[in-house]
Amino acid sequence: MNHERIEQKLAILADAAKYDVSCSSSGGNRKNKGGLGNSSKSGICHSYTEDGRCVSLLKILLTNHCIYDCAYCTSRRSHDTPRAAFTVEEVVDLTMQFYRRNYIEGLFLSSGIFKNADHTMERLVRVAKTLRIDRNFHGYIHLKTIPGASEELMKEAGLYADRLSVNMEIPTKSGLALLAPEKNHEDMKAPMQTVQEQIVQFRESRKVHKHAPKYTPAGQSTQFIVGATGESDHQIIRLSSHFYQKYDLKRVYYSGYVPMLSDKRLPDVSTPVPLVRENRLYQADWLMRFYGFGADEIVNETHPFLDLQFDPKMAWAIRHREHFPVNIQTAPYEMVVRVPGIGVQTAKKIMSARRFTTLTLDHLKQMGAAVNRAKYFVALHVPNPHLNDLTRENFRELLLGRTNSKFKDSRTGQLSLF
Repeated sequence: MNHERIEQKLAILADAAKYDVSCSSSGGNRKNKGGLGNSSKSGICHSYTEDGRCVSLLKILLTNHCIYDCAYCTSRRSHDTPRAAFTVEEVVDLTMQFYRRNYIEGLFLSSGIFKNADHTMERLVRVAKTLRIDRNFHGYIHLKTIPGASEELMKEAGLYADRLSVNMEIPTKSGLALLAPEKNHEDMKAPMQTVQEQIVQFRESRKVHKHAPKYTPAGQSTQFIVGATGESDHQIIRLSSHFYQKYDLKRVYYSGYVPMLSDKRLPDVSTPVPLVRENRLYQADWLMRFYGFGADEIVNETHPFLDLQFDPKMAWAIRHREHFPVNIQTAPYEMVVRVPGIGVQTAKKIMSARRFTTLTLDHLKQMGAAVNRAKYFVALHVPNPHLNDLTRENFRELLLGRTNSKFKDSRTGQLSLF
């Protein structure tokens, strides 16, 4: 192997892969039965860049040559950028060498599309198959699938990869038509449908045949680029909810648009999408997946964008103060878990502990609640008489800590000290 040439390729293709954030290995549990490597719930090693992006230690493109000319992509065919391509054998050798040096625990492999979808997808599958069969590698493998690839290749990919994903990229059809007119959402959804059907089929097979192979055991995921077109958070969250329900996705990732290229189709901005917007989208995503929130509860047509000052759970509580304070001694789990500052595990502890004692803020703190937030939303044996007198604006100020705790009573107009 020509080490200098490989290092040049690695520099180009690792850099080209850094904007793909859908590289989590959560859910992987491939067992090692005497081979090399291991994929467990601890997952693939990640490093975190200074701007908060999650990057695996071996996260590369097979090639950055691409037949498409998407406005937002640094690998687009019209972009004057250094090009490179790995062979299948080079990716396999790099993965094995990096693993043996304890640099990585797995591989995240994506690619630009060269020649056509099947030609590219066949090489991605061959990398995974060679690692599994020829090199006896049991570490984590995540393959980015290629829209338009045949069902046969998609079916084969899931036999060797722990996770498959296809990026939806732009959330709205109109936005995709503007920035990537050679692509369409239907082509992107087709691989998801195939993977979902295969997961169900193989799951049923394992009920009959205990040793039947697993199919993409860590499931599938997708990614949206946020801010490249004018979509609202409401549109993004509703689409994410739809994908979770229809395709049983494990994760949806959100990547803020970074203005790297000049193109009249792109928004006229000089700074990237604020990281806080990405963070709020992930928090909203978490509420849908683990807290029982519906997409239209988190954001709606009246409030189409997430509150950048408060996390989505707190913002919902501020908008719906009629549901609070929650009596944590008697309220159902579904309401207790909606209290800001109380997470899923803490809510379960509350449900168990309240059968034996009257809970206090100290109890909640010991259970792991963030009582600096929760105290405004729970009914304890010593209620605060002033909370219900605060206007919504004053309540926001109180939570932001901007008012020295002095407010006007909404009924008397007099200052109240909280």
